[in-house]
Amino acid sequence: MYQPQSIRPSVNVPAAAVRDIVLGARSELACAPVSLTGAQQNELLRALGRVDLERLFPNLELVPLKKGDYLYEFGSKFDYAYFPTNAIVSLHYVMEDGATTEIAVVGREGVVGVAMYANERASCSAVVQAAGYGYRLRTDALRNLFNEGGPFAQLMMRYTFAMFVQLAQNVVGTRHSTLEQKLCRWLLERLDRSLSSELKVTQETMATMLGVRRESITLAAGKLQAEGLIQYRRGTVAILDRAGLEVCAGACYKASRVGFDLMRSHQ
Repeated sequence: MYQPQSIRPSVNVPAAAVRDIVLGARSELACAPVSLTGAQQNELLRALGRVDLERLFPNLELVPLKKGDYLYEFGSKFDYAYFPTNAIVSLHYVMEDGATTEIAVVGREGVVGVAMYANERASCSAVVQAAGYGYRLRTDALRNLFNEGGPFAQLMMRYTFAMFVQLAQNVVGTRHSTLEQKLCRWLLERLDRSLSSELKVTQETMATMLGVRRESITLAAGKLQAEGLIQYRRGTVAILDRAGLEVCAGACYKASRVGFDLMRSHQ
């Protein structure tokens, strides 16, 4: 099983190369210091402002996040916090019988692996669902910055509120939404964090994350495709009508965005 410390320390990327990497044009990292342009691909890091962000540079490093990598597992100690740029990370809980349920998703708008006190343990697992890159910061360095107060601490508190709203709405949606609504919301949450209108995901993954049978996803996806909202081909979902997906997802998706919209308004 992948362990957090097994992510290869990566050399860093020049400003000119960062956009190429984020857009998937390069597969390897170039040798150069962490750049302002690169770090600002993550919304939280961008919100810090130049002076505060550059203070993080000695402790930041750009790392590849491969699909299927476990950044941390339930019960493990946090070694790093990860600020994705173009990767998408799924936070999920695994039951004793092996059943998995996704509880939240994080992309370039956020951070995973935040630990506010020493020896804090993970209450869920974090798995890279869409490959890309992210900046990692040692948790002790993050904690020291938070304890100083100021812009970084305020930003982390606003982000925590936004994540709480997402978690709450996921609970409500799981109980009161139809499978089609859940699937639409799940797709939209990834579309919000993707640089493309095509999502690389299998029906098996969607079924696992939503806690339903694959056959149920096949029927739900077929219905969405018949309505012209998506086009599904093996391993890829192309979003054809985002507005239609939002209507199908209902109020739960819109409510889950409230916290992040409020966070951005303060930024």
